[in-house]
Amino acid sequence: MSKTGTVYLMSSPNRTTVYVGITSDLCGRIWKHRTKFYPKAFTAQYNCVMLVYYVSFQRIEDAIAEEKRIKGGSREAKEKLILSMNPVWVDLYPEVCGG
Repeated sequence: MSKTGTVYLMSSPNRTTVYVGITSDLCGRIWKHRTKFYPKAFTAQYNCVMLVYYVSFQRIEDAIAEEKRIKGGSREAKEKLILSMNPVWVDLYPEVCGG
């Protein structure tokens, strides 16, 4: 049985910084970003606390490939992805995770 995976993008509230990540536990991982569970992590240092995009895959290998593709793309490409799901850049965490 293959493990599932979710690729996600986090943003700082002022939209200056975007972070691309991958996880098998979206809500748990986003909670760690939001609470700065790892204070020296990139997301904590750059205040990336808003979940602005996510996409889930049945196979972790597909999620890893998508994460690499997104990370290799331009800032403009990342913004287009975000706008395709979230045109006003609202924090999706409350809707997705109920918190």
